[in-house]
Amino acid sequence: MSNDSYKSESICAISSPPGIGGVSLIRISGPDSFSIVEKIFSKSLKDISGYQVLYGKIIEKKQIIDDVIVAVFKNPHSFTGENTVEINCHGSTFIQQKIIELLINNGARLALPGEFSKRAFLNGKLDLSQTEAIADLINSKSSAAHEIAIKQLKGGISSELKILRNKLIEFASLIELELDFSEEDVEFADRTHLNQLIQDLITHIDLLKKSFQYGNAIKNGVSTVIAGRPNAGKSTLLNNILNENRAIVSSIAGTTRDTIEEIITINGIDFRLVDTAGIRNTEDEIEKIGVAKTLEKINQSSLVIYIYDSWSTTEKEVDEDLNKYVENKVPCLVIANKIDLVKSSKDIPKDHLTVSLKTTPNTLEIKESIFELFERNNIHNESVVISNMRHFEALELAYNELIKVEKGLSENIPGDLIAMDIRQVLYYIGTITGDISSDELLGNIFANFCIGK
Repeated sequence: MSNDSYKSESICAISSPPGIGGVSLIRISGPDSFSIVEKIFSKSLKDISGYQVLYGKIIEKKQIIDDVIVAVFKNPHSFTGENTVEINCHGSTFIQQKIIELLINNGARLALPGEFSKRAFLNGKLDLSQTEAIADLINSKSSAAHEIAIKQLKGGISSELKILRNKLIEFASLIELELDFSEEDVEFADRTHLNQLIQDLITHIDLLKKSFQYGNAIKNGVSTVIAGRPNAGKSTLLNNILNENRAIVSSIAGTTRDTIEEIITINGIDFRLVDTAGIRNTEDEIEKIGVAKTLEKINQSSLVIYIYDSWSTTEKEVDEDLNKYVENKVPCLVIANKIDLVKSSKDIPKDHLTVSLKTTPNTLEIKESIFELFERNNIHNESVVISNMRHFEALELAYNELIKVEKGLSENIPGDLIAMDIRQVLYYIGTITGDISSDELLGNIFANFCIGK
């Protein structure tokens, strides 16, 4: 669909989840939506004002299909900015499909994935980052993910980028003004001011970039690997946190051969807990594969929980494992298990969490420690958090261009070259909000939306 064809077409789709339910919602939007619905509805919509709800019947050749409630929204006061009708019918799959069939037979066409949201963007009801927030809101699985999506939908990212954009335009205008008077050798832009402005922009974008680590983890769940030597208590730890026997627990070393993954929500954030094979040198080929998977998971994780048997493992061995298997950049919670077997805990480092998973699980304390570790190692702007990979990539490109501008100022390169780099930064920022877009970009974004939204 081109960006202009939508102005003459009316689209329809089922907007409620597929399957049988008590009630289903069917949406139709476009210039002819009122007249199309009138052909199958028992009441007239000709003189109706917006924001009205009518009770009536869907009829085909005098045969009643269903009793429905119809909500009417007149342009521009609707989600899409167009005339829109929402039909609330009973949740029978037959009824849903029959109404869709009648709408199509009377002039509508079936909507493409995300086409209602795309029309909202094209009609100026939302910018591009806000429409993407709708998909994130629908897919949010935790309160933290929901909060990030709501802030983005309300324009949090847009407002932040508007500030950046205005600063960039201020910078560019001063440089462009100098170019206009280049023959007179007039310098309108104070270089100290320009350098400070660029530093502020670099710092601002860098903070937004750094927030992506936090936002992406919130959106997709924090990958948290439980690692340690055989029989350290990894599977017991997983079972205790989940409060169920998810993993096999045995005194036989090497019981866990593959990874086991489960999700737990702590303080509104999803943590994807991964129980792994015990790390040790082994001749067992299957166990070797399990150990290799453990090391791979550790390197891919956001957090590592390293658990050890405090009765049989020395502090030196723990340090050797951490130095060998856990990269410095990966935050790590160290848990000393089987503390009930140790005569004195004074030799255990103070930053190690001491537990006895069999006698006193301390599940609440462990969960709090996991959450605190995540929060402590994730720097983010509380008002704006980037959780969208496309936004992060655009900010990364904008940041690199700003570094070039900074270098250009320090080396006194010609103003026209600096102006070109600034225009490029403005371009990348514009792709996030949709100030700069293409059919291909919009197609890629909205193709991932569900039909009916």
